[in-house]
Amino acid sequence: MPAVLRAALFLVVAACMPAGAVERTIFLTFDDGPLNGTANVLYVLEAEQVPAAMFMVGQHVLASPERGALLKRVKSLPLLTLGNHSFSHANNRYERFYADTEAVVADMLKANTVLGLSAPPPIPARLPGRDVFRLRYMSRDDFGLSLEEAQREQVDFEFVAASGFHLYGWDFEWVHDDSGKPVQSVERLIDEIGHLFAAGRTVGKNKLILLMHDEMFQDVFQGKEKLTALVAGLRGKGYVFGHIADYDTKTSP
Repeated sequence: MPAVLRAALFLVVAACMPAGAVERTIFLTFDDGPLNGTANVLYVLEAEQVPAAMFMVGQHVLASPERGALLKRVKSLPLLTLGNHSFSHANNRYERFYADTEAVVADMLKANTVLGLSAPPPIPARLPGRDVFRLRYMSRDDFGLSLEEAQREQVDFEFVAASGFHLYGWDFEWVHDDSGKPVQSVERLIDEIGHLFAAGRTVGKNKLILLMHDEMFQDVFQGKEKLTALVAGLRGKGYVFGHIADYDTKTSP
C-alpha cells in the first residue's frame, strides 16, 4: 500500500475511535535466531511493515553462511531492531550459566562481537532463560525464579546491565511445543492478550511485550500464515505495534 494511502487510512481509523480511547501497544519480539524459521519471520514483518525486535544468538549466526546472511538481512530492514540474546544461550543449562557472573558478562560481550553490536550503548538484550528487565526507568527480576535463585542471580543481571545493555523481559509468550509448533491458536492468543490488558497485568502501562521464537515459524506455508494472521488480528483489535526502543519511557510504571 502506498505511503499516502496508508497515512490516509490511519487518519480515518483514528477519527472513528471513541474519544478517550486508550492506545495499547504491542512489542513483537523473536528469540533464538537465526534459525530455520527466521526467513519466514522476516518475510512477514517486511510485507506487513511492522516493527519488531530480533534477539539473536551468536552461535547460531556462526552455524552457517546462510545464518550469517539472515543476520545481515535483519540489519538491512529499518523497522527491525537487532538485540543480543547471548553467544551460547547458556547451552540451555541456566543454573550452571548464572553461577559464574564473569562468564555471563563475557558471553554477552562475545555475542556483541559476532552480531556486530557496538555503538551506541546501551545495547538491547535479553538474557537466555530469564524474564528480566533492566532499563532506564524500570527494573524487574524474573518472577518465575525462587527467592534463593533470584538472590543468587541478581548480581549477574546487574553486572550485565552495567556492561552496556538494556535488558528486556516479556509480558506474555506465544508458547511452542517440543517440535517448535505454536501451542495456542492465533485467536486464543489474541484473546489472552486482551485479558491481560483488561486486567492491567502488563509490566508497562498499556504496553505488552510478546515473546515468540523464530523456530515456531519454520513451516514454509503455515509459518507465514500464522504470523500474518497474528499481525492482522492484533490490528483488527485496534492495537498498534511499537519499536522496542520506545518501550522504556517515564510513563511506564
